[in-house]
Amino acid sequence: MQRKRIEIEGIVQGVGFRPFVYQIARLHGVRGWVCNDSRGVMIEAEGASLSLDSFLSDLRDKIPPLAEITRFDVTDCPLQGDKQFVIRGSVEAAGKTARITPDTHVCEACLGELFDPADRRYRYPFINCTHCGPRFSIVTGIPYDRDKSTMVDFAMCDACREEYEDPSSRRFHAQPNACPDCGPQVRLLSAQGQPLLEIDDPVAATAELLRQGRIVAIKGLGGFHLAVDAGHSEAVAELRRRKARDEKPFALMVRDLEAARALVRIDAAEQALLTSTARPIVLLDQVPEHGLSPLVAPRNRSFGVMLPYTPLHHLLLHENFRALVMTSANISDEPIVYRNDDAPQRLCGIADAYLVHDRRIHTRTDDSIARVLADRPMMLRRSRGYVPRAVSLSSPRPAVLALGAELKNTLCLTQGDRAFLSQHIGDLKNHEVYRALEQSAAHLEEILATRPAVLAHDLHPDYLSTHYAQARDELPRVAVQHHHAHLASCLADNGVDAPAIGVIFDGIGLGLDGTIWGGEFLVGDFENFRRAGHLACLPMPGGDAATREPRRMALSALLHAYGEDIPQLSHDDGFTDQERRLLQQMVARKLNSPLTSSCGRLFDAVAALAGVRQVVSYEGQAALELEQAIERGDGAAAYRFEIRNDGDLLVCDPAPLIRQVVEDVRAGHGPAWISIRFHNGLAQVITEVCRRIRLQTGLERVVLSGGVFQNRILTEKTNRILTEGGFDVLLHRQVPPNDGGLALGQAVIAGRRFGKKST
Repeated sequence: MQRKRIEIEGIVQGVGFRPFVYQIARLHGVRGWVCNDSRGVMIEAEGASLSLDSFLSDLRDKIPPLAEITRFDVTDCPLQGDKQFVIRGSVEAAGKTARITPDTHVCEACLGELFDPADRRYRYPFINCTHCGPRFSIVTGIPYDRDKSTMVDFAMCDACREEYEDPSSRRFHAQPNACPDCGPQVRLLSAQGQPLLEIDDPVAATAELLRQGRIVAIKGLGGFHLAVDAGHSEAVAELRRRKARDEKPFALMVRDLEAARALVRIDAAEQALLTSTARPIVLLDQVPEHGLSPLVAPRNRSFGVMLPYTPLHHLLLHENFRALVMTSANISDEPIVYRNDDAPQRLCGIADAYLVHDRRIHTRTDDSIARVLADRPMMLRRSRGYVPRAVSLSSPRPAVLALGAELKNTLCLTQGDRAFLSQHIGDLKNHEVYRALEQSAAHLEEILATRPAVLAHDLHPDYLSTHYAQARDELPRVAVQHHHAHLASCLADNGVDAPAIGVIFDGIGLGLDGTIWGGEFLVGDFENFRRAGHLACLPMPGGDAATREPRRMALSALLHAYGEDIPQLSHDDGFTDQERRLLQQMVARKLNSPLTSSCGRLFDAVAALAGVRQVVSYEGQAALELEQAIERGDGAAAYRFEIRNDGDLLVCDPAPLIRQVVEDVRAGHGPAWISIRFHNGLAQVITEVCRRIRLQTGLERVVLSGGVFQNRILTEKTNRILTEGGFDVLLHRQVPPNDGGLALGQAVIAGRRFGKKST
């Protein structure tokens, strides 16, 4: 006889791990106990040597589908003579490192019961088991138990309690377990937030409202969606008007894969992403004659599509909708609405009705967004379904709370050799989002029981994330340059702790020289970097106004390429002669015209010159529409940059490129031709600059990071050319290349610098 103590860490709470341990212990005749603690799962098992070996083998190899083991330690301990194997109550322990499970979609077994008229949970919108349902969004603390989740509000009935305590049940120790008799309920509210008491079936009544073209705010897993029938053009148009969202595409939810294929093309990698346990929104190419309103995604060849991930969504989509628009319920630039009492106030004038439920959401979480790029998934927004899954780091670090950037803000808290990123918080433009940042920081520190030793923030002094760091003046701070953070983020994303060439192309980020960077070639690692090259700087006439009006960047580019004698183009940029002269004077006199090397602004300039987009209604619109103007993703023709030396820097001047664009416009070439030549030219100049840096440094590893590398055509083309040239190319996978992944880079840089300083 032997007795073993097994300590397991990873994603092992809230995934049915204790019932799994109980069942295999019974199978192999092993006695002892299992419990949750603040680090993970603790087991003591006693039995014959062969039985214990079989038990340990199954424990490693046959874990529940949502579980993930990162530490598995086995030690001998004295025999206790246990008579049976039991599940003990959770225990608190010093050093809380247990991982909370991401929210996950409803499993097939629960779906079968949901639509079975003979089942006691028939059409119950909160059906779940140990393999599915809410986790992160309802957790208030660890160890993960019902009393440390918002399900503490609901006492289980006798039938649910019996399942919860039955080792043979799929709901054995399922913390959100509930049924229509004891669990959360849905209600339909009027536009004024008053209960519609005459409604017998709120879900069916909601479906009828949607069919009538009404806008309904629907409370889901991590917050509210605003929903309309995607085939009802008047309803989609009204949603755009009320939400003041002129052109940015809306996300769609469809019943199943068959329904999705009627709208979009789906290859094997995209199908795997679409049907994964996280159920993200996936960007997919539209098929002709899809039958949805053209207002769902104006001037866009893609749809963002997701499958239902809660029982409530499945019930709604089974009402024979081709697709529902399901867009985050918020006013522009504000966080998603997630509380019942808040929805009628914040969505007043937008929603015609509210489908609510009384299960509290503790942590709001937007839908995640992803696409397949270079045959592998790439995150564009990492939130529901992925958070708080950790990113493994190459070595332990001091606890760092990294505060991200101004746009697409996320946080990152490190704990040893793991980095935990928060859900998507949003653009830090107002008090509501700043409050969400404060709440998310507090929640991360609470569930990880980790107080940061140091704060990391962007170099820009005016970002609200920087202000938050300054407000916590009891902690030391490390300011991290924006593009260095992008470089480090991609390295950490790929588990690489070594120097690399960083091609960091994005919109804006404060540079070390006080100018606005965004088209950078860096050489660096987790501690330091140097700027090896960049795109030539162009003035931004009017400053931030140039990000909203690509035509301003087009004028700036023309002045750069031609001087004052700029050519006339066939299309109208919308400027009056007086406005154009004023902007030219601003550039000439360097008035409110900050310099930028931004590749995002260069995309804007070319898009405007090509007649694609003069003014944008959302971030990145001009670049997206320029990319989508391409009819075929191949072709050898490329615009040319001039590469010159400026001291130790390689400067890529787009003046020749701009002149070639003008020549093509005057020759009658359309946006498709101009766009492919531009993308090809960018890919070629990236490769040439990397080749020159390799000659200087010997480095062959290249990181592609920054929001520009969400562009599938540019990224895949650049990746292919660099790889063919002998480079080892790293792309983002676990965190976004845009600013949503920036906090990870800030965390590893600050951890390395602070760790060295402390020793």
